Parts: sequence; structure tokens; C-alpha cells
Amino acid sequence: MGVSTSSPEKGIAVVTVDFPPVNALPVRGWYDLADALRAAGRDPDVRCVVLASEGRGFNAGVDIKEMQRDTESGGHGALIGANRGCYEAFAAVYECEVPVVAAVNGFCLGGGIGLVGNADAIVASDDATFGLPELDRGALGAATHLARLVPQHLMRALYYTSRTATARELHAHGSVWKVVPRAELRAAALDLAREIARKDGSLIRLAKAAINGIDPVDVRRSYRFEQGFTFEANLSGVADRIRDTFGADTDTDTAIKGEAK
Repeated sequence: MGVSTSSPEKGIAVVTVDFPPVNALPVRGWYDLADALRAAGRDPDVRCVVLASEGRGFNAGVDIKEMQRDTESGGHGALIGANRGCYEAFAAVYECEVPVVAAVNGFCLGGGIGLVGNADAIVASDDATFGLPELDRGALGAATHLARLVPQHLMRALYYTSRTATARELHAHGSVWKVVPRAELRAAALDLAREIARKDGSLIRLAKAAINGIDPVDVRRSYRFEQGFTFEANLSGVADRIRDTFGADTDTDTAIKGEAK
């Protein structure tokens, strides 16, 4: 359990997240993920990184229960830690010195959108869904990254409604490279990574830096701006009220309802 790195073949590193039951990451998990991605990017033998997960889904965001326990004791340490941890993990994907291919299975929610929105390419299984249920959980954020996956007005509608989009819908928008059966996901991600890893190692690193340099939006500053409103929602008490409702809700009609239970 946790974050691990493997090297299945020359030039490729696979960073795998495994936090049962649904990959809702605790504060420490976000930092561990950031460290693993940065370490893989610094490795001179690596030319492409695959970001993958084990279990039911790719990522269910932050561990809400960890945050609730901290709030009940009168502190904001878990909230601040989650904010900073997510910030570092998202940035580590974007700033990884080599391209990052996200291999997405099942649900990709909340913080998962921050990760894949900053990736260089996305390969998804045909059961994958993407969304930001933040408003239903007393939070804000990652609209910066959802806006990199879908057009502006669709991003707003998805954000305000907490609805999800399927992998095939994102493929139609051009943000998902390929959609495959779940059993073929890892192989498909490695196929793309292998093609990238055939390039000259020095040149691919220059290419990554160059493409980041021409981005129209500074993703770090944009996401940090969003985080300020998340903290405001917490200080005002709005976030706690909504999170308490979420924690007590037993409805399972949405993508998942047991993220941090």
C-alpha cells in the first residue's frame, strides 16, 4: 500500500498509487506521490513516466475523513496539509522533467483531475469517469485542471453540477489519447510511453520544458488562487456543514460514496 515506482523496461518508470479501498489519499500520500514523480523525472535513464493506480479507481481525491477528524479536534492541519500536498503532487506531474502518461481506470475524481489535467497524455479504460464533485464535498479547486480536459463552458457545467464525463467523451474532446478495455489499460499506456521513450533523452526533456513554457495558463498560480477560496469556505463553516452531510449520506448512485470511509 502507498506509492511505489517500478521500471518495467528501459527508459520507462511506472509510478503506482495504491491506497485501498478507493485511492483517497491522506496528506502524506500526496507528498509521497510528488516525491516519486520528481525522483523519476530526475533519473537520467528515464524518458517517460506512467502514472497508474491499483484497485477500484484511479483516484478519489483527498481523504475527507482525515480532514473531518482534524476539524473535530479544532485544527486545520489536515486541510492545510491536503492543500499543500495536492499542490505539490499536481506540480510534480506538470514539472516532471519527462512526459507523464496517466493510465486512468474507474473513477478519477477531485484530486485525480488535478493529476491527469497536468499530465502530458491520458490513456483511459472504457469504464473511466472524470469529474469534480468538490461542491458536494464542501471544497473548491482543480477547475484549473478540468479546463485542460474539456472546453470552458462544459468545464463550468461539470463543476457546478458535480457531474462526471466518460473517457469516451473526453476522447471526443481530444484530451484522452486512447480508450481501451480495462484489461488492456496498462499495456496501452506502456505502448505510448515506449514510443515516447524512443526519442533522444536530452531532446525529450527540452521538449517538455519548451511546451510547458508556452502554456497560456500558469497552472501553479491558477490552482493556488482556487485554493484560497477552499480555505475561505472552511473558515466560514460552509465546508464543514457540507462535509458532514457527505459523510452521513448513504446514497451510492454517484460514482462512489465511500472515498474516505
